[in-house]
This record gives sequence, structure tokens and C-alpha cells, in this order.
Amino acid sequence: MYETSDFKKGLKILLEDQPYTIVDFQHVKPGKGNQFTRTKLKNMLTGSNLERTFKSGEKFEVPDVATRDASFLYQDDNGFNFMDKEDYNQYTMAAEDIGDANLYLLENMEVTILFFNDRAIGVDLPNSVVLAVQQTDPGVKGNTVTGGSKPATMETGLVVQVPLHINEGDRLKIDTRTGEYSERVNK
Repeated sequence: MYETSDFKKGLKILLEDQPYTIVDFQHVKPGKGNQFTRTKLKNMLTGSNLERTFKSGEKFEVPDVATRDASFLYQDDNGFNFMDKEDYNQYTMAAEDIGDANLYLLENMEVTILFFNDRAIGVDLPNSVVLAVQQTDPGVKGNTVTGGSKPATMETGLVVQVPLHINEGDRLKIDTRTGEYSERVNK
């Protein structure tokens, strides 16, 4: 059991039989009245955000959330297919469960799958991935690293703003948390 005093960012709690992750919280101790905690929560099943205020000392159950290391195999009509690295079981997840993570998935990529009550509910990606530029306007002599930017479509369909000197075929490191260009990687 967790109490409001145990809250920290990333903590997983069970609220109304749904698993939530604490995105942000603030303990408030007013001059008059009881203490309370304001929280921003993210539903791990639906991805929806929720803001709630809890009285000091409220208790919450620990959700049955587990993680397993897996490799992304392929995408087909049934969804996204992963293979567990320990016991070689395969899991298929629907596009709704994957969310925006599908824009970063490449074959054989190592990921962590989240399970709630033995059901795959989401994917944790590495902090950055290396993707090839599939389409962008050509670079022109005189374009520099600093200055403007242009859109580039990556091999997975992700569109990223990149510096003007980036060309088709370049391999770029992309931050999966923000979806932004980090750096060009040597071929």
C-alpha cells in the first residue's frame, strides 16, 4: 500500500481499479485546514490524463504491473509483434496499445513491454533511436548546422524538424521522449 506521503514522479498506483502513473504532484500544507496532495496522473491503459486532489494519509494499492524485456519483430494486420527475450514467448499488441511508439519501432529493436494483470498494455522505448531520413528537401551549399530548420520524414513515418544541411539517407539520433532531432550519426 502507498500513502500520499510516498508519492514521487513515476510511481504507479491503483485508482478505481485502473493503473495510473504519477506525472506530477504537490504536497500542500495550508495555514488552516488539513494537508492535501494535488496530483497529475496518467492512465496506463488509456493514456488519458487526470488531475486529482487527495487528502493527506489516503492509501492506494500497488497495481499488478510487470515489465519484460522484448524485441520488436514485425507489424502485420493483427498488430505489433514482440518476442520475450527470456522465454521466447510472442506478444501481439494493437496499435491503440502502442500509441506513438510505433513511430520509433524498427525490427529487432530492444524494448520493455508493460503488463497489467498479465495483459500487455504498453511499450517503453529506449531514450533515443537512430533512424534514416527517407524524404526531405535537399541540402544546399551554404546551409549550416545553425540557423533554420526543415521537416524530414524518417523511415518509420515520423516527421522531425532538422537542420538545413541534413539530406536523404542521413542517419539521425531522435529523442523518443520529445520526438526531436538530437544529432547526425556517421554511417
